[in-house]
Amino acid sequence: MTTDGSEALSKKELERYSRQLVLPEVGIEGQRRLKSSRALVVGVGGLGVPASTYLAAAGVGEVGIVDHDRVEVSNIHRQPLYAEGDAGRLKVDVALERLHETNPNVSVVPHRARLDRSNALDIIRGYDVVLDCTDNFPTRYLVNDACVIARKPDVYASVYRFDGQSSVFAAESGPCYRCLFPVPPPPGAVQDCAESGVMGVLPGLMGTVQAAQALNILLGNGKALVGRLLLFNGSEMTFEEVRVRKDPECPVCSTAPRIRELIDYDEFCGLKREGGRQEELGPSELKRLLDAGEKVYLLDVREPYEHQLCSIAGSKHIPIGELARRAGELDREEELVVYCHVGVRSAAAVGLLKSLGFRKARSLAGGIRAWAEEVDPSVPVY
Repeated sequence: MTTDGSEALSKKELERYSRQLVLPEVGIEGQRRLKSSRALVVGVGGLGVPASTYLAAAGVGEVGIVDHDRVEVSNIHRQPLYAEGDAGRLKVDVALERLHETNPNVSVVPHRARLDRSNALDIIRGYDVVLDCTDNFPTRYLVNDACVIARKPDVYASVYRFDGQSSVFAAESGPCYRCLFPVPPPPGAVQDCAESGVMGVLPGLMGTVQAAQALNILLGNGKALVGRLLLFNGSEMTFEEVRVRKDPECPVCSTAPRIRELIDYDEFCGLKREGGRQEELGPSELKRLLDAGEKVYLLDVREPYEHQLCSIAGSKHIPIGELARRAGELDREEELVVYCHVGVRSAAAVGLLKSLGFRKARSLAGGIRAWAEEVDPSVPVY
């Protein structure tokens, strides 16, 4: 990033950014600084949509966007950059068009890939600040470690139901994500928004907080959330803040790091199980077994309100939180297929059942949503 104010502003840009330019903390020199800056948004979903929109609107010279997902109708209530007609298109392609319409003066660079250890450092090193707008633990640890290694600030946020949090990691002298969360939670212990739900406005709010933080960092103004974790409760409409200390023995950001290169983050987060797909089966395979008259016992581990929305005919319902207590209602010798919404809770349930002696338990890959999409379109998709 150049800091000498060498990026000239056109007459049109002066008009566009006039409300920012009158701020003493920005001015002409600050706007030029933004124009010569590069920001990377990892994930253009609920957090990444508002973050990238405000970065582009503010005049950050290059906004990189990384994503490999496609637009789904269920995204739109919290990702208003997309419309129903965009369903099935790559998010980065739609975001590229819309962000260019928002501000044709900035360069939007799409990275049509899943960020992983093979490409993360090459991509991240080209930017001044990184915004972690992801929704899964392997990528959060990956972004953190890559930012520490590449010496780039990591502007983090996450949302869960009505709650949000944000901080800045990997900044000089500050803590990193691993200082706050040394180890990931067990697989299935934390549900994503497809499982737990999320109020659409919440990621909009937290993604905007990320954009504000990134702009502060690029401008060299304000007090970034380094060493601080901002907590927002959308039900109570309260903000709180807790201090986060740097771990002197952190395996990544300490003075004697044990991790000096990117690792296998799926394995680190416990997502690679021995036996792999032996513990799950797909919707088409389940239908084949049922059509053939095979004796298969179906177990729905979703919450009661989800079971009321829809279910697979003939299944027994035991919410996952009651499963350990009610496992005696099941036969350990039967072929047991467990399903939930998208396959996260059912995978955790299978792990629990196997520890209790249910050797024939398997998870329905993709959950009832995949069943509806691949087998029975009469089942409502939620």
